[in-house]
Amino acid sequence: MQIFIESIDKGIWDAIVNGPYTPKCVENKQVDKPWSEWNDEERRRSQYDCNAKNIITSSLSMDEFFRVSQCKNAKEMWDVLEVTHERTSEVKRARKHALIQEYELFKMQKGESIAEVQKRFTHIVNHLMGLGK
Repeated sequence: MQIFIESIDKGIWDAIVNGPYTPKCVENKQVDKPWSEWNDEERRRSQYDCNAKNIITSSLSMDEFFRVSQCKNAKEMWDVLEVTHERTSEVKRARKHALIQEYELFKMQKGESIAEVQKRFTHIVNHLMGLGK
C-alpha cells in the first residue's frame, strides 16, 4: 500500500504516517489558523489527509470500512488497520516465530511441482522479510 500511495504523492503517505497538516498562526502561542486565512500551499498540504482517507476507505471491504469509519484522520485509520493486521509487537513476534519454524521445516510435499515449491518458499521468505527477519 505504501508504494501505491507514494506513487500518487509522497505528501499523502506523510499524512498517513504523521497525521494531518493543520496550519498554525503564531501569536505568543501556536493556534490553528482559520480556514479563510490559509494560503494555497496550506490548502494543498491539508488536502493530503482527505486524499489518504479516500484511498484507504476505497481499498477496504465493508467490514474493514466499518472498523475505521469513525476515525477522524488517515493516521487513525492506518493505526487501527495496523493493529488489526498483525502490526502489534506481540502478534508480530508470534507470526515471525511461526514463519521461522515453517522455514526451518520446509520441504517439498508429495505431488508438488517445482513451481509450487518455489511459490511457497518465496511466500515464507517475503513474509519474514516484511517482519524484519
